[in-house]
Formats: sequence, structure tokens, C-alpha cells
Amino acid sequence: MFNIILFGPPGSGKGTQSEKLIAAYGLKHLSTGDLLRSEIANKTPLGIEAKTIMDKGQLVPDEVVVGMISSALENNPHAKGFLFDGFPRTTAQSEALDKLLKLKNAEIGVVLAMDVSEEELVKRLLNRGLTSGRSDDTNEEVIRARIKEYQEKTTVVANYYGQFNKVVHLKGEGTVEEIFSSLCSEIDKRMSN
Repeated sequence: MFNIILFGPPGSGKGTQSEKLIAAYGLKHLSTGDLLRSEIANKTPLGIEAKTIMDKGQLVPDEVVVGMISSALENNPHAKGFLFDGFPRTTAQSEALDKLLKLKNAEIGVVLAMDVSEEELVKRLLNRGLTSGRSDDTNEEVIRARIKEYQEKTTVVANYYGQFNKVVHLKGEGTVEEIFSSLCSEIDKRMSN
């Protein structure tokens, strides 16, 4: 099982690249947002607990999110690997994920961080805002705040995995195919080890 964490600020093309990587490597996409919605919709014990917490306007605690990831891993025993999207976002979440994966005799194979200049991100998001219908893609101030929040939050996760030599920074500018090719190159290097 080969597991990947894909990082990229809003507008970096992470969604596009995730789809391509999932198709190319037969990975299972693990988005914590999707997991939460699914658990709530299916009225699982974790989903009911998460909904109660969210209805109070609070953040779902790490233990609940890790429990949902554990369920997803158990429900996909034949997966070739997982692509983690939107998780982990803190050092504590990174440690919890590593502990969980170790119990399953697995680990994070690589953390791929797509680097894109702030000006390019702003340009892409304002452009996306013309058609996406997302209000947070139409206001430059809001976009810059989202980018800043992303940088502050993901730095700690990159630092955590950096100590295990698992973080690779890649240029997230260029054509979709050029970026995909550089992501695949890094994955292939690590899969062959």
C-alpha cells in the first residue's frame, strides 16, 4: 500500500492533479470533508457524533476524524494506496495518522507539496471565480487570506514529515501535463524503493 499526502494552496490545481493521480495509480481518494459528509448521511455513530459537534459550530475533534479515516481504511482492504486530501493539517493529526497507518502496517510514502506563487494563485482563483459560483473566489482580499491561512497551517505538517525526509516541493506552475509528470516522477522514485 502506497499512501500520498498532496498539498497545494487554493488554486494550485490540486483537485485536477488528485483525479489524475488516483486514475494513474489506482489510489483511493480520502478527503476528510467527503468522509464527514458520508458518515453523517449514513448516520453512523461517528457521523452522528460529528453532526452534533458541527451543529454547535465547533470543529470536529481529531479523534473523530481519525476514526473516520480508520473506517475508510478498513472498508477498502484491497486499495493499492490512499491519496490524503485536506488531512492532516496539524502536527497532532500527522502523528495520529502515522500511528493509525502503523497499526495497518502502512505509512505515508511521500508528501507532495505543489508550490505556486501568490500572484499566480490570485490570478487563477479570480479567473475560476468567474465561472465557479464560489463567492470566496471573487474577492482578492479573501483569496489572499485563504492563501496565508494555508501557508501557516501546512508549514507545520511539512516540517513534521520533513524530519522523515518525505516532503517533496514541486513547481505547481506550467501545463497540467508537466505538473502531473513531475508528480508521477517523484511517486515512481519512492514506489520503486
